[in-house]
Amino acid sequence: MRSGDVPEPRPDAAAPPAPAPPDPPRVLASTWAKAVLGLTAAKLLSLVDPTGLLGGNLAGVAAFLFIALPDARLRARGEGWDHYGLPWHGAADPRTWRAWGRGAARGLLFCALIFPLFGAAFWAYAEILPHLPRGLSSALAPYAGTPRFAPRLPDRLAVLVVVQVLVVALPEELFYRGWMQTSWARGAPASGVSVLGAWLGAGFLWTQVLFAAGHLVVLQPWRLATFFPGLLFGWLRERTGSVAAPVVVHALSNLFIATLEASFYG
Repeated sequence: MRSGDVPEPRPDAAAPPAPAPPDPPRVLASTWAKAVLGLTAAKLLSLVDPTGLLGGNLAGVAAFLFIALPDARLRARGEGWDHYGLPWHGAADPRTWRAWGRGAARGLLFCALIFPLFGAAFWAYAEILPHLPRGLSSALAPYAGTPRFAPRLPDRLAVLVVVQVLVVALPEELFYRGWMQTSWARGAPASGVSVLGAWLGAGFLWTQVLFAAGHLVVLQPWRLATFFPGLLFGWLRERTGSVAAPVVVHALSNLFIATLEASFYG
């Protein structure tokens, strides 16, 4: 072969594998249905469980389903969670903790801006509820009676913090804003809209709709209101590039609501 000639590829040379296409919306929806049906089955079984263990650990069942089902999809595709917004380079790698530290800082800043407004809205809402017809008020909120504000923290706060971060916020954010929202957007990369510096891709609204609908495992209409914080969590995921900030805001939001409930209705 003369100098400068480009060698022809060997016939038996293997071409690099093409990246797998993202999971289509029907797979996203069917995986969501499996998670919801699995949780529903666990809830029904808990009604006849004499030990009460299953009923006391339904949040753990949900956490397992929200991580295991999409993780199986990612493993089948040869992908890792790092492509879906999870900043993880190993527990001993400082990059992991720097990424989560940045996410926590952004989440705390976001909470500092939003929580005062939400607290005022909660107070006003609590004052209005007793004046609504009983059927309407029970559909809009789980609270009964006249609110009396007395600041206090929820019971077993330390346990509640761990549960909200590791069992509720992290699995839900990995499933909805990490795997589902990312996969849906990658399926139609040219679709979307820019909102306050974040590109909200295809399926953004549908992700939050399914997030809210998944809370109807407990048949209480007011649970559909989770659609609105879902919009904020989804926006944060795109604005910051990872699920770290949404996990922090999701957990702190639940803890803040528990504190408001204890203060107004405790």
